[in-house]
Amino acid sequence: MEYRSIAIDGPSGAGKSTLAKRLAQELGFLYVDTGAIYRTVGLAARRQGIDPADGERVAAMLPGLSITMGYGADGLQHMFLDGEDVTAAIRENDISACASKAAALPAVRDFLMEMQRRTAREHHVIMDGRDIGTVVLPNADLKIFLTAAPEARAERRYQELMERGQRADFDQVLREVVERDRRDTQRETAPLRQGPDAVLADTTGLDLEESFQLLLGIIQERLDIREGTHEE
Repeated sequence: MEYRSIAIDGPSGAGKSTLAKRLAQELGFLYVDTGAIYRTVGLAARRQGIDPADGERVAAMLPGLSITMGYGADGLQHMFLDGEDVTAAIRENDISACASKAAALPAVRDFLMEMQRRTAREHHVIMDGRDIGTVVLPNADLKIFLTAAPEARAERRYQELMERGQRADFDQVLREVVERDRRDTQRETAPLRQGPDAVLADTTGLDLEESFQLLLGIIQERLDIREGTHEE
């Protein structure tokens, strides 16, 4: 059976995970949140007292880690670190910076690459991240670069944190978004960029439903598929 893959790349706070998850449910694809995988490495480093930017120490840590993904009946992805479900723990705000630093390390990217590619070989997938279409799945059937203005992305992140009951300051969140963009676009290994064959989708000024309809329309037009047609 030939499986189809959709790669959604873009900067932090663009709504990749939320939209990719819903699209996967609509289309009967498996959703793969690669950011959650890198967050798990970042969490492991923090728990071991290792600076996630310290390439030598992080590389030495990796062979001893057991990082796996699991999917419930709802199709949602759960991350497990040494057998512990850390799905909630990796969403703490300070883990974002840890993940970004760890993701810039070649050793980390190599360590996790085969996990991501194997999943795409065995399922119809929608995979989101920052280098899916350019590095992880260069032969994906469809590549989308999802973005929005930094202020719009910071506002979404701020509201998300508030809804979770976490204390947040909008100006600080905006600074973090801008800094994350700088790190992701300027890192030496697999920097964030729009591939020449990726469809640009700018959701500045769009709400969640409008953004979803924009992406769904792109997928239906480019791949000629409809909701639920690839359920396994």
